[in-house]
Amino acid sequence: MRCHGAALELAHRCGERDAVACALVDRAMAFTDLGNTAAVIDLCQAALVDAPHLAPEVQVFALQQQAHGASLRGDRRQVDLLLDQAGRLVDQVDVEEWGTACRRTDSYVEVQRATCYGRLGLADNADRLWQQIIPAAPPSARRDVGVWSARHAVAAARQGEPERAVELARQASALAVETGSARARRELDTVAVAMAPWRAHSIGQELADALAPVTIDEPERDHG
Repeated sequence: MRCHGAALELAHRCGERDAVACALVDRAMAFTDLGNTAAVIDLCQAALVDAPHLAPEVQVFALQQQAHGASLRGDRRQVDLLLDQAGRLVDQVDVEEWGTACRRTDSYVEVQRATCYGRLGLADNADRLWQQIIPAAPPSARRDVGVWSARHAVAAARQGEPERAVELARQASALAVETGSARARRELDTVAVAMAPWRAHSIGQELADALAPVTIDEPERDHG
């Protein structure tokens, strides 16, 4: 959070509108992980105050993060409205200038939607999206696929399909170790929570075995 504060100050001092908006949204991302709904929404709204004068990439960045704030608030309608708006802007992003995730990642907006649906408890909706997104991911996206597979496992568990959840968690665990993704490891913690009803069953031990490589491997190498 100190780094986010320093970045925001520097952005203001340089007077660059896009930099200020990006710094605000970066800070909102940290508050999303902390579950601070009001902070996420307020920061993203502040970033979008001058939306017509922001680069499309920055608008997409702010809109998708505001959608995450809406999902924390339990507002599916707002999630869909914000992500639909972001989706209409993606093709306007200059990938040569920004080299941005929203153009590098196939189905970028739908990845955000699936994540928000998972947070909203809409397991069936999230599951359908992950089944489309993950198989279509390129080999270069293995780090992302590790994160997505963990989120998909949570959806499967909430659908009452513990066996499928364990298989997805096993895939995510292997990718977390391979890629050193700290975020994938954190997402796997949520799988354990979602699988709590089966902890005393044999499938609970299977989950523990699937997650063992994550718990005994080297410390995380990144924070992405």
